[in-house]
Formats: sequence, structure tokens, C-alpha cells
Amino acid sequence: MQAPEQKKSCWRVVSKCLHTTVGLLKKTGTEHRWLERHLKDPFVKATKRQHYRCRSAFKLLEIDDKFHVLRPGLSVLDCGAAPGAWSQVAVQRVNALGTDPAAPTGFVLGVDLLRISPLEGAVFLSEADIADPSTLRTIQSLLPAEKVDVILSDVAPNATGIKNLDHQKQINLCLGLLNLSQSILKPKGTMLCKFWDGHDSWLLQNRLKEQFQDVRTIKPQASRKDSAESYYLARLYKGK
Repeated sequence: MQAPEQKKSCWRVVSKCLHTTVGLLKKTGTEHRWLERHLKDPFVKATKRQHYRCRSAFKLLEIDDKFHVLRPGLSVLDCGAAPGAWSQVAVQRVNALGTDPAAPTGFVLGVDLLRISPLEGAVFLSEADIADPSTLRTIQSLLPAEKVDVILSDVAPNATGIKNLDHQKQINLCLGLLNLSQSILKPKGTMLCKFWDGHDSWLLQNRLKEQFQDVRTIKPQASRKDSAESYYLARLYKGK
């Protein structure tokens, strides 16, 4: 159970994000409807109630409940980890805190260009570019065995508002992580990455199929219906 200070800190992140977003919006009818929908969103309410740092936690929870991506004892690299909601889920599911003494203890490492507030049970590498070779070396030095069982990515580029350009940038991020997996993912490992649907999605899917035995597309219920985001779940990595 989190201490009161931790609870306040976690929700402060969510509140700050909401405040910042709302502050940028002009008061039009469309934006009022967005805010009303956001405040009524059951996942937003559950985020506060269950003390997750962001509603995206429920996307990973849903995927893991169905496909068992995270298990006690596994090592996890959470790419684009800020504000830390996926890492919260990973810490729980891999038993990184050793809460269950009868189960093996896992390890969670989160990386992001942004600063990530500390989280018990996780190691964070903040203000680090995952594409920088020096970041890879630092990651490997922090891992118990230099490689991980699972790579998670909820990474998204800074949106320009130009749909095709944003889609291409997102796909390139995923392809970069796929290249990273060759150095850091254990054989038979798993990669879960967010992508925005578009004309280059097939390229990423085909590249994943070259390196993983099982690749499937997932649209969690926690992803809003009008969102272009989906996830590729790639399992059984063929690498050595």
C-alpha cells in the first residue's frame, strides 16, 4: 500500500497533466465535450481510486490479464515510462518488490526523455534518449543479466497534428525499439509496442514477424474508440 505522500504525488501527476491540457484548450463546444467525456471516463476515475499515475495503466492491465505478458521473476524494460503507470503495473506483476516470498522476484527498469518520479520497486533512467548508444550501455549496466524478458513501449512522438507525419514518426520509434531488441531482448522474449494505425503499419508488422514467432494486434477497451492507437504484441523472440 502506498504512503499518503506517494498517493498525493501520483495523483498530482495526473492532475497536472489534466490542468495543463485544459489550460491549453480554448473554450469551444468541442473542447467542453472533450473535458466532460474525460471527467466521466471510468478509467480516469479508476486511476484515482487505484492510485495509478495515468489511465494508460488499464491498457496494460487488460492486455496482461488476457495474454500473461508479465509474470513473477521476469525482467522488464519500460520505454517511454513517464509518468510511470506501466512501471507500476510491471512492478506488481513481476513481483519486483518481493511482496510474494513464494514467487521469484522480478526487475523493472523505466526509461524516458522526461523526468520520472521515483517508484518503489522500479529503477528509472530519466532524461535519457533510448536511441542514444550510450543509453543502451547504461541500460545494460543496470540490468541484472544485461538483457530483459519483456520490452514494453507506450512511447508516442510529439504530435504535429499532421496525421500521416505523426503516424510515420510513431512507426519509426517502434522500428528503433525493434532494432534495440536485438541487443537487449532474451530469446523467446516479448515486445509490446503502441502504434498509430496508418499506411506504414504493415511495415512494422512484417518486421516483427521476421523476428518473433507470434505477432498479433490488440486494441484494449481502455483505448478510446476514436483513437488511432493499437498495440502489437510480439512473442517468442527468435534472436540468440
